[in-house]
Amino acid sequence: MGRVLVWLITAIPLFTLSLRPAMTEPKHAIAMQGEPALPPDYTHFDYVNPDAPKGGNITYCVVGSFDNLNPFILKSLRTTARGMMDLTYGNLVFEPLMQRNYDEPFSLYGLLADSADMDSERRSIEFHLNPNARWSDGEPVTPEDVLFTYDVFTDKGRPPYNARMSLIAKLEKTGDHSVRFTFNDKANRETPMIIALTPILPKHAFDKDTFDKTTLKPLIGSGPYTIAQVAPGQRIVFKRNPDYWGKDVPAKRGFDNYDQITIEYFLNANAKLEAFKKGLCAIDDDGDPVKRERDLDFPAFHRGEVVSETFDTGIPPVVTGFLFNTRLPKFSNPAVRRALGMLYDFEWANKNLFGGKYTRTMSYWQNSELSALGHPADDREKALLAPYPGRVPPDVMDGTWKPPVTDGSGQDRKVLKAAFDLLKSIGYHVQDGTMLDPDGKPFGFEILTASQDEERLAGIYQRTLEKIGINVSIRSLDGDQIQSRKQRFDFEALIGSSGFNNSLSPGFEQLGRWGSEAARAEGSFNLAGVADPAVDAAIEAMLRARSKEDYVAAVRVLDRLLISGNYMVPMQYNTQQWLAYWNYLEHPKKTPIFGYQLPTWWRKPN
Repeated sequence: MGRVLVWLITAIPLFTLSLRPAMTEPKHAIAMQGEPALPPDYTHFDYVNPDAPKGGNITYCVVGSFDNLNPFILKSLRTTARGMMDLTYGNLVFEPLMQRNYDEPFSLYGLLADSADMDSERRSIEFHLNPNARWSDGEPVTPEDVLFTYDVFTDKGRPPYNARMSLIAKLEKTGDHSVRFTFNDKANRETPMIIALTPILPKHAFDKDTFDKTTLKPLIGSGPYTIAQVAPGQRIVFKRNPDYWGKDVPAKRGFDNYDQITIEYFLNANAKLEAFKKGLCAIDDDGDPVKRERDLDFPAFHRGEVVSETFDTGIPPVVTGFLFNTRLPKFSNPAVRRALGMLYDFEWANKNLFGGKYTRTMSYWQNSELSALGHPADDREKALLAPYPGRVPPDVMDGTWKPPVTDGSGQDRKVLKAAFDLLKSIGYHVQDGTMLDPDGKPFGFEILTASQDEERLAGIYQRTLEKIGINVSIRSLDGDQIQSRKQRFDFEALIGSSGFNNSLSPGFEQLGRWGSEAARAEGSFNLAGVADPAVDAAIEAMLRARSKEDYVAAVRVLDRLLISGNYMVPMQYNTQQWLAYWNYLEHPKKTPIFGYQLPTWWRKPN
């Protein structure tokens, strides 16, 4: 791999320029569907305050620990410090070629690359690096850094970074500030977007031979912050780089407003909450509406020093629920999973735990046109599913499917009987109060939990399952132990989610969540072990769709297949985001469709 990249850097024949596919004019932004919303002369994103004051400090608090600063290696999936490259706190240290606008479904604007030149078929893309882009040590960002990044990710990186080179037929330096990616037949129309979002590393600051080793040495990046202090497992402190090269880039105006960002680690949620009440933590983001109302009963809140606020989002909710490891024989039968899915008593949980403030999760793209709910399958969808007859039940095909609704008593016999009858129909039976599988062995499983809230939800599910003889045990582990078990797929069931977030533009990441190859790749996000040719085909159709109609049809097919596969027992959601924060913080007036963006907040001047 390294020799190939060296050849591409040093031996690019001039005559090859005439053989390139027809390109468009270089653009300031690219979009997955249609055109970017903002014009070339835009000055900032709509959801920021471009004149936000700079200064002060903020402390975020998290539960867990860390012993590594490199987020790109396999070992990083367990204990990498937050903030190095983070969806919540922003890309403090490492940056991609282009920056996402969180008020569009999927559009990217120039960052390390100030423009991109992509052919109409999306078979190649050339990035022009911003000549002002610099690493935090002052060295320029070069095409060699881009080539090195893909070289080291391929050989030493973690999923999904290590697989991206498999989509690239040629990676070449085309000028002092430009680099071109030419894609192979494995690539799809989203591949250029994924390449643009890949973080870039400085070649001169990393040793490829030791790249896959954990490190606590402060790393060099191109981002707005540098690492000022590291206390392993306790805290990491970032200081704003006064010489940050990108402070005047339109995609970065209004971001990165604190002089110092500290991330403190706590052993559990209760300790973190008490730290917030004392003013050590600036923000609390508890997702339980009943618990947070109780927790806000403290003097600083009553004095108005702490603010409680909700933010509306425009994206489908993340699907959270009990996730089964279908690699195990006990969960290999979809009918077994379907029966288990019938036994989560949402109505009781919503009434007794959540004050009736939640809605039942039924679709992986709920509340959007991408959802299968309420939409009968059209001819496009039927054609995609034709090679896989019987994979989707009739009620899921016609959009009328709903999970069972209980009477909220916690012991609705009609739902229990329906689940029991389904298990009985495939050879399960109860003997002396214990559910036995078709081989006569006791049927039960263990649920891993990572918090008291998860343990409480697991307890509700446990009690219902026990009513029909299914023995469920609950094991509570800390965050690091849970992550290690996930990485090795060493679990039977756990409370998980369908991904880090959801969007109106699902794409390449779905391969990592549901694709067959990811099911076998250690450290992937396909925790359920989904390995279904029909799911693979739906994702492939989604990635290759050229029209909006074809795209929507493919996503709805994927939704129908995931619902039908019963890989998870979805629980509940609330589309509103909630935060409590100390009143020395301010945020922009507009909330983008992806919800609040902490990197755009600022501290009130004294």
